Amino acid sequence: MRIDVLALDGVFSTGLAALLDVFGTANELSGGKPPLRVRTVGVRRRVRTDQGLWVPLQAADDRDPPDITVAPALGTKTPQALEAALRRRDVRDAVALLRDRSRGGARLAAACTGTFMLAASGALDGRRATTTWWLAPFFRQLHPQVQLDESRMIVPAGDVVTAGAALAHLDLALWILRQHSPSMAGLVARYLVVDERPSQAAYIVSDHLAHADPLIERFERWARARLAQGFSLNEAARAVGASERTLARHLDRVLGKTPLSYFQDLRVEHAVHRLQTGTASVDTIAAEVGYSDGVTLRNLLRRKLGRGVRELRGRG
Repeated sequence: MRIDVLALDGVFSTGLAALLDVFGTANELSGGKPPLRVRTVGVRRRVRTDQGLWVPLQAADDRDPPDITVAPALGTKTPQALEAALRRRDVRDAVALLRDRSRGGARLAAACTGTFMLAASGALDGRRATTTWWLAPFFRQLHPQVQLDESRMIVPAGDVVTAGAALAHLDLALWILRQHSPSMAGLVARYLVVDERPSQAAYIVSDHLAHADPLIERFERWARARLAQGFSLNEAARAVGASERTLARHLDRVLGKTPLSYFQDLRVEHAVHRLQTGTASVDTIAAEVGYSDGVTLRNLLRRKLGRGVRELRGRG
């Protein structure tokens, strides 16, 4: 399997290293001829990572095309910094490279802010995708044509695959390796002590996302005060001073959610916090977030987070 890892100036050091370490570990553990041919490529001769490390690169030569091209994250944390990075000449050149490979039928992958480059290339148009959770409102603003679900850790969509925030580079590398050899992916995961994490939902800070829009921020404050009482769209709209339609439109545009689904997210966030920081029973916590019994809450947590109560308590 031939893999190109596309690195640019300011690339996220940990993300680049995670990809190369997973692939390198697979080759080292193979016990024979290395199954992966990995090249670190770019649109310049060398780059400097966000932590100041110089990385030599090979030219992205399409005369010897890879099976998949992977775009790790740029080392930016805010919409403003990312917007500036996306305007750079080398980043535009990398987007053009991804566009050309996509049009040629190549497989593409990206993690964290690297998904913004993949989206800019057009490769995600009309497809499902994920990205780093705290930049999801900015992603939706730039690329409304992409079906974004930032709660997911990995989203395969045909010949492209996207991964979530920061250390999702590990999940992405293992996913790519799993397509080549499931047994090798399992062995590498055990050697590197990497747990399966199907969802980012447990890591999302809901009020951080709410601050992207004043109307949603008001709704978030109203909702947190009523988690045990149940949801009424009419009451919510009156409380924030907007029509039901306006409230729903703002939530869909910024968060890609309905008012009810965001209300449920806040319930889940509260329940997870209580499970990880106290000893209250599941039935008690269920009542705090408006459910009549612990079974309903257990099922909701399993469906939303891919984890059960015991696993969540163990992480507290």
